Amino acid sequence: MLAQIQKERIDAVFAKYPDKRSAIMPLLYLAQEAYGWVSPEAIDDVAALCEIDPTQVKSIAGFYTMFRESPKGKYWLQVCTDLPCALAGADQFYEELLGLLGIKDGETTADGLFTAEHVMCLAACDRAPMLQCNFHFHERLNMEQMKALIAQWRA
Repeated sequence: MLAQIQKERIDAVFAKYPDKRSAIMPLLYLAQEAYGWVSPEAIDDVAALCEIDPTQVKSIAGFYTMFRESPKGKYWLQVCTDLPCALAGADQFYEELLGLLGIKDGETTADGLFTAEHVMCLAACDRAPMLQCNFHFHERLNMEQMKALIAQWRA
C-alpha cells in the first residue's frame, strides 16, 4: 500500500495543500513512481488517502497524459503529432521511430525498454519534431539524433 512505502513523502504532500482533494495529482505521481504506472490498486490507494471515491481519482488519472494507465517500457517515448508538429515532419518521424523500434503505436519493445505513443500537443510546436521521454523534452530531432538517443538509452 502506498501509505506504507511513501509515508514521509505523502505527509509532505498533504502539508502543502489546504485539503486532501488538492493532493490527488501529486499523490498520483508518487503512486506512479512507486508502482511504475497508475494501477487500479494505486487509484484505490490515492482515493483512500484523499477520502474520496476511486472514480474521482480515476477520472483525473485518465484525463492527464502524464499518468500511465498501463505498464510502459523503461523509456516512455511520446511524439507530438498534432497539426503544427505534423507540418514540421512529426508524422514521418514517428513512423520511422516505430520502424526503428520494431513496434506499433502504443506498443512496448520485447525487451521492455521502450514504449512509443503519439500524443496531441506537448507545447513545443516551434521545436518539432520533438518527443518527450519520461517527461524530458528532446526537440528539433532527426532520425540520426534519435538513433543516438536510442543507443544511449539501451546502454
